[in-house]
Amino acid sequence: MQNEILEPSDLLDNNGELIQKGWARKLLLKYDRTKIKAGWLRIKEWDYYAILNPEYGVTFTFSDLGYAGLIAAVWLDFKERVFIPDEIIVWFTKGHLNLPSSSETGDINFSEKGNTLLIKKEEDRRIINFNFPNFDNGRGIEASLVLYQDPNMDTMVIATPWKEKPTRFYYNQKINCMPTQGFVQLGNQKYDFTDYNSFGVLDWGRGVWTYKNTWYWGSASGKLEDGIPIGWNIGYGFSDRSYATENVIFYDGVAHKLDQITFHFDPENYMKPWKFTSNDGRFEMDFEPIIDRNSKINFLILKSLQHQVFGYYTGSLILDDGTKIQIKRLLGFAEEVFNKW
Repeated sequence: MQNEILEPSDLLDNNGELIQKGWARKLLLKYDRTKIKAGWLRIKEWDYYAILNPEYGVTFTFSDLGYAGLIAAVWLDFKERVFIPDEIIVWFTKGHLNLPSSSETGDINFSEKGNTLLIKKEEDRRIINFNFPNFDNGRGIEASLVLYQDPNMDTMVIATPWKEKPTRFYYNQKINCMPTQGFVQLGNQKYDFTDYNSFGVLDWGRGVWTYKNTWYWGSASGKLEDGIPIGWNIGYGFSDRSYATENVIFYDGVAHKLDQITFHFDPENYMKPWKFTSNDGRFEMDFEPIIDRNSKINFLILKSLQHQVFGYYTGSLILDDGTKIQIKRLLGFAEEVFNKW
């Protein structure tokens, strides 16, 4: 079942349960934290950006998990096949980081011990500036980036509950194929991002999760040889997906909805080739890993095991009208993440 949400409404009713369940092309459902029927430990809010080009990339996370705020940046060098992570943890935030209730309006302005992050949303762009002087043991990282977003293009939005607990929900938007202009300064080295080959993706999420979950997520953004923007969002693993999947192809700004996709990989060695298959043959991909950005956090009752693997997708896509598109070595990522939080 792929229930497409077409009309705007509140996200939650007075019982803290989803009013509409399924997927949408826009952020039609109004998120209101005050309607959540759960304690602050269970509420998860985050904005995650990944900005990549063929040679290098940067990702950063701004999240409020209730018990802690996590502000993290990762530098990626695809030529040398290395990554540099660093993070700032602010304990017992309880939602006080004040993430916006919508991806379409509201800014993020964070300052803590000399570290600054500003994300400003304008009509057709997202302006991102951050400066983390202590990144990589004092090497420092600074960025000024503009992600251009056509207001008319489709995105992927999903609102799904947990079967065992209807007041738990996953509300998420993925925005792909955002051409990006700007720079990242890593120590004394400046890296330029130009909008003809640099693309950003936003993972915007708000929700109340159960304690233990594993998810799978894959994403890519770029251009075909004829210059048409192409990208996709694929994923599964947690919450009740009987209402909709989050599997979507983005072709020239239009979402083409997919059914079930399965990730095939070796959990003993994430750097072995992956495969992706679909139940209707519309998404068939091989994936060549080049970096396994892995991390492990274990605070006894809090645990996170992450493998975000960057690499190249090669294979075929089929659009809603039956058009078949060949993909050759498009840069993206795929991940498996296990959390107890």
